[in-house]
Parts: sequence; structure tokens; C-alpha cells
Amino acid sequence: MSASNDLGQWYKSIPPITRVWFTGAIIVPVSARLGLVRPQNLVLFIQPIIQNFQIWRLITAVLFYPMSFNYLINLYFLYQYSSRLETSTFNGKPADYIFCLFFLWICNIIVGGILSLYVLMDALILSVMYIWCQLNKEVIMSFWFGMQFKAMYMPWVLMLFSWIISGSYVIKFS
Repeated sequence: MSASNDLGQWYKSIPPITRVWFTGAIIVPVSARLGLVRPQNLVLFIQPIIQNFQIWRLITAVLFYPMSFNYLINLYFLYQYSSRLETSTFNGKPADYIFCLFFLWICNIIVGGILSLYVLMDALILSVMYIWCQLNKEVIMSFWFGMQFKAMYMPWVLMLFSWIISGSYVIKFS
């Protein structure tokens, strides 16, 4: 079996809602990286949304992230936690999972608009991760450097780790 078949099979094995989100999270940043679209046209700037009816920004703000190592970590967390939620809590209930993501998206857009956050991929992924962690509180997680703790503490560990590394409480999955 060739590597392309393995990759294709892996991609097809991703639960459908997660697959759509994951695909969008690849297409949007890669399009910006290749120069097909300007990154400034993808982020959450409220003024162009209202004045010029650039409503795509409401979607692309949660799909766009600058290409970097942090971006790859984002994709990993998106795949892991969205797949886990879709195949456990929302198994057989795709409309419920879509509604959950829609609600989280709306909340992130509102908070992003108020706090002038322009790239919301981190926020949406962290929201999904937080839900999974709260639904699986007792699961033992392994973090970098072999540190282990219960899943309910994962978002806080990420925030602490981000603060230690960058001096900011804003989580960048690095």
C-alpha cells in the first residue's frame, strides 16, 4: 500500500464534521500562504464586515492561522479533540455537534469583536478542547516533558505553559 493511499484512508477516517473543519483550516491558511488571498482579508475586522458586507470574515477568522509550528499544533488539537467529541459525546448526533460548534463560533465572534481578536482559530479549538476535557475530567493526560494530570486541568496547564514560555496568558499552543 502506498503512502498516498494511507493518507487518503486516514483522511476518510476523520469524522465528517471534523473533516470539513480540518479541511477548511488547511485550505484557508495555505491559500493565504500561496498569495491567492491576502491574510488581511481573512481576519476579523468588524468595520469591513459592517461597511462592506465582507461576511466571509466571520468564517475565515476561525479557519485562518499564520503558517508556523503553532499552526501545526493547532491542526493536531483540532483533529484530536473535535474527533473525540464527534465520536463520543455527539456520536450519531451530527446536528447537535454542528449546533455546538455554531454556538461556540458565535461566542468566539462576539468576544473576538469586543476584545479586538482578529484570528480566532486558537479560541475555537480551545473551546472544543475545554468541552472535551470537562466531559472527560478523570482521563489522565500526558503533556510535554512527561507531565501527567487529569483532563479537567488541560486548558489551565496550556494557559500556564503559555505564560511561562511567552509571558502571556493567551494560549498559542506552543
